[in-house]
Amino acid sequence: MLRNLASLSRPCRALATCYTYQMSLISPPHETLTQAGLNLIKQAISIYDQNLRLVLANLQFQRMFDLPKSLVEPGGSFEETLRVLAERGDYGELEDVEGFLAERVAQAKAFTPHYFERTRANGTTISVEGSPLQGGGWVAVYSDITELKTQEALLRSRSVNLSEELISRSEELASANRTLTATVITLEETKHQLLASQARLNLTNSMIPAHIARVNCDGIYTYTNHKLSSIVPGRSNEIVGKHMTEALGQEVFEKISDAFAATLEGDAPVVEFEHKDAGRHNRVAFTPDIDENGTIVGAYLLSANVTEQVRARQALAHTKRRELASQLTSGLAHDFGNLLTIILGEQDRLSRLDGLPEEATQFLETIKSAARRGGDLIAGLGELDAQRSINIRLTDFAGFVKQTTLLAKAALPDRIVLTVQNNVAASHLMIDAGFAQDALLNLVLNAIDAVEDAGEITVTASVDAANFLNFCVEDTGTGFSQDALSNALAPFFTSKSDRAGRGLGLSTTFDFARSSGGTVRLANCKAGGGQVSILVPYLPAEPVVPGVVLLVEDNVNIRQTVRGYLRRMGHAVVETDSVDEAKKLAALGDVTFVVTDLMLKNGETGFALAEHLRKSRSDLPVLIITGRPPGDPQCKAAAHAYPFLHKPFEFDALAAKMNEATIK
Repeated sequence: MLRNLASLSRPCRALATCYTYQMSLISPPHETLTQAGLNLIKQAISIYDQNLRLVLANLQFQRMFDLPKSLVEPGGSFEETLRVLAERGDYGELEDVEGFLAERVAQAKAFTPHYFERTRANGTTISVEGSPLQGGGWVAVYSDITELKTQEALLRSRSVNLSEELISRSEELASANRTLTATVITLEETKHQLLASQARLNLTNSMIPAHIARVNCDGIYTYTNHKLSSIVPGRSNEIVGKHMTEALGQEVFEKISDAFAATLEGDAPVVEFEHKDAGRHNRVAFTPDIDENGTIVGAYLLSANVTEQVRARQALAHTKRRELASQLTSGLAHDFGNLLTIILGEQDRLSRLDGLPEEATQFLETIKSAARRGGDLIAGLGELDAQRSINIRLTDFAGFVKQTTLLAKAALPDRIVLTVQNNVAASHLMIDAGFAQDALLNLVLNAIDAVEDAGEITVTASVDAANFLNFCVEDTGTGFSQDALSNALAPFFTSKSDRAGRGLGLSTTFDFARSSGGTVRLANCKAGGGQVSILVPYLPAEPVVPGVVLLVEDNVNIRQTVRGYLRRMGHAVVETDSVDEAKKLAALGDVTFVVTDLMLKNGETGFALAEHLRKSRSDLPVLIITGRPPGDPQCKAAAHAYPFLHKPFEFDALAAKMNEATIK
């Protein structure tokens, strides 16, 4: 009888459990068939969820306990079911029904596997076997064992020849057998759940983009999620049974050995280090493995590649320093820019005087170079807080090539010969001259590093068949390695492991080409040496047609300098230092262009003037000049709407910006 009971309990529980997990996936006809199948089982079955609401019950459950229909349908309350049975006397005489219900509900919420037998108010005896479900809730199987108990009583009454002790022992063994059977079933289900949980844990660990492992106190790996190679490239993922030095390599182990020792002392250190061979930054978090006696028996390791995070932190630190530099230099840059604009203007006027001695000409060139250098410093400080963006404008290309050549030759050692060839026919191009010059100078400096002994560097500007402007820089050095050809354009890449030189540094060159709508190509020359080609769109253009320019500037010296530049371009100039007067002059209709300072007297601004003119004369080009750095809030607001020119500037820069404003 007991064996039959056990054999029925096992399939009932399995079927009920399966139903719980798959109920949402079963179509209505299959659900009906499942319910019909459960109704054929002689035992009563009920499944409650974690909220103590009925999920499933077979027909025997209602018949055995004679329950109202509302309590045996899905959603029926466990507490109300207990109340009906308690008020019937199924649990004997209860002095405090509400207290009894509260206690049983609390036990149900903290459900544990159990088996017990009890006699009901109607005289029948039932066994109750319950087991929790993995997703919450539990399944219970109720068996009527009244006949079994009757047979035991009959055996007792008729076995006069058996001793009382033997009969009692037989009954105890029968009860223990039933309990043991229920316990075995529960253990099997628990084992199944543990194995499933372990499989899910292993799958989760294998999907995490990090290396998870455990080592014992001797540094021997006892567990791994087989992701070591994703953190330390080139290392085997099969490391269980290996020491940390063998699995990680000596370089990496030395960087984390102190942290491992601290973990065995009870700490939980986190160490971050650069793995130079792999070109990345790694972070390893240690956690001590403590047994039930409080003894440290090993360590858990969580290792992750944090290269991008480290670079982001570095970039953020640079950004904060840039913002601070911009704030400190804003006022100084404005005044210094005005002074340099005046110096450059006066130098330009002197250089055009006839009969200057050669020595004076050299002095003027020195003054011009110094002023330009000062302008570069201001521009650099002012733009520290901003990400560099493309600034295409009209450029005297021959002048651009000449100036770039002079700057490149200034850094050239005597052992190297520089040749610059300009094969571009157009006199003026639309290009970001500053960005292009930085990219070319960067390539020349890198070529100098590549030419170890005497050699040559050739820079050629030409237009290819696809109508791209091609800046080609070639050297007679050692050429590019295969690694450099594959990775040279990546940020932070360098071919110098000792960091002694500038490295390839081609990411800036690529940024210029990409921002301009072009690309960069790397190759090795047939005769030896490296070759880098910058390809950007070829955009020939013509200077602005002379007209009547309204110049609005409250600084007399600046106004005088800018006036000289404008007249040199062939423009007629109308001047004022007042916004109100500028509005009246622009309304006359003869004005073809407006050049205005950003900050004017009485708190007025060139931006407000430009906004007014845009409403009254939308066809009138406006150029705003200023000595404030680009990071200044007023500059940022105006620069989004109008062409901007920062002081100090020279004749070519003003002409280029005016042409840009005309095109827009």
